[in-house]
Amino acid sequence: MDALQLVITIIQLISCVVIVCAVLFQSGKSSGLSSVMGGSNDTFLARNKSKSLDARLARLTKWLAVVFVVLTLILNFI
Repeated sequence: MDALQLVITIIQLISCVVIVCAVLFQSGKSSGLSSVMGGSNDTFLARNKSKSLDARLARLTKWLAVVFVVLTLILNFI
C-alpha cells in the first residue's frame, strides 16, 4: 500500500509541475482586447485559434487539472 501511495504521489507531483509550466507558457487573455475595439475577427490567427499553441496549452491544462484532482481523491481514499 505504501508503494502505491508513493507512486501516485510522484505522478501527482509531476502533473502539478507540468500544470504550472503550462499555465505560465500561456499568453494572457488581454491580448485579444484589440479585436473588441475595432479589429477584425476574420484574421488568419482568429480562424486557426483552435490549432494554436495557446489552445493546445489550454486543453493540456484542463486535462492535467482533471488528472490532478482524480489523483488527489485517490490519495485521500487510500
